[in-house]
Amino acid sequence: MTMDYFTTAMVCGVLIGVLCGLVGVLVVLRRRAFFTVALTHATFPGGVLAAILGVNVVLGAGVMGLALMALMVWLSRIHRQGSQVAAGVVLSLGYALGMLLLSLNPWLPVKVDSFLAGHILAIPVSNVVIIAVVLGVTVLAYVAYGKELLFSTFDRRGFVASGHRESSADVVALGLITLTVVAVMPAIGSILAIAMIAAPAASARLLTKRVGRMLVIACLLGAVAAVGGLVISRYLGFAAGGAIAIAATLVFLISLAIRTIRSRSVASSGGARGRVSAIPAPPVEVTAR
Repeated sequence: MTMDYFTTAMVCGVLIGVLCGLVGVLVVLRRRAFFTVALTHATFPGGVLAAILGVNVVLGAGVMGLALMALMVWLSRIHRQGSQVAAGVVLSLGYALGMLLLSLNPWLPVKVDSFLAGHILAIPVSNVVIIAVVLGVTVLAYVAYGKELLFSTFDRRGFVASGHRESSADVVALGLITLTVVAVMPAIGSILAIAMIAAPAASARLLTKRVGRMLVIACLLGAVAAVGGLVISRYLGFAAGGAIAIAATLVFLISLAIRTIRSRSVASSGGARGRVSAIPAPPVEVTAR
């Protein structure tokens, strides 16, 4: 049975939402948001180069993403250079290289916005399958290595002291982030991918402190943002990739509002209890017999 274009986009959106939710929690907890932004830009020239060579865009983006990820890791280990500096250098390099390749090949039948914002409404089934495979790999990674990832995230010194190698956890985390960015690029673009990776996970972190619940909530919010963005795009005529990114941002703002209201409610109830306890007890009357 063949699905129509919108049904295919909806299935793709749900898969992207769940995948970005799982990986986004790693990004948020390990503070790799800027690294992910740089990586989204790093896949851009790979996609353009793949179009020039006539090969699959995902393949080109993956190879370029892995190469620039290795460059970021190497730069971050240079004395007095941190990961933020490395990510900033690669971010600029990736975007500039992509624009350079496009300017040198004006005959390409693809437009810049197809790389930057994606084309989820025209996504082929083969790309949906790739996203599903990456989602499966991510789930398996959590099952097989999830405890180690969380251990290294919250206590790096303890992780190393217990006999583990910190680089192994970094490789797994960065590998999952790279696979996710590469897989979702054809659907939601290399630039807008960061919205789906960061916003649902950041929203989940506002709503709960438990990692297990955080993963579930991030996946649900990611799927809601993707489906909501597609519905908005269809009925209001917005660009699908941009609508999904806006929906993800709205999800974050709503979560922030819920967190703020909840915090004020707890603070006010705590203050009321404090005021009641501060009221002096009535004097004890001693009646003489």
